[in-house]
Amino acid sequence: MDTPCPPAPDTDRPVHLDQHDSVRTHVCQRLSDEVRRLENRIESLRRTDAPHAAIIIATYERMIERKRGFMARWGLADRRNY
Repeated sequence: MDTPCPPAPDTDRPVHLDQHDSVRTHVCQRLSDEVRRLENRIESLRRTDAPHAAIIIATYERMIERKRGFMARWGLADRRNY
């Protein structure tokens, strides 16, 4: 015979909005750091005579555009530190 499951206890977890804000700040800082690193790589590639530098630079620029687009869509653009 099947016995019914007891009802789940009513457990409301409190939402700490300040934690969400700290996550957003962390993500923004991380993305800003990544963009800065990519920009530095682009500058160093422009100074070298590497055979495929143009392709790598174009790829890095697309990555930067996507990261900045993500930051703009999620309202992180006003927090960036670069």
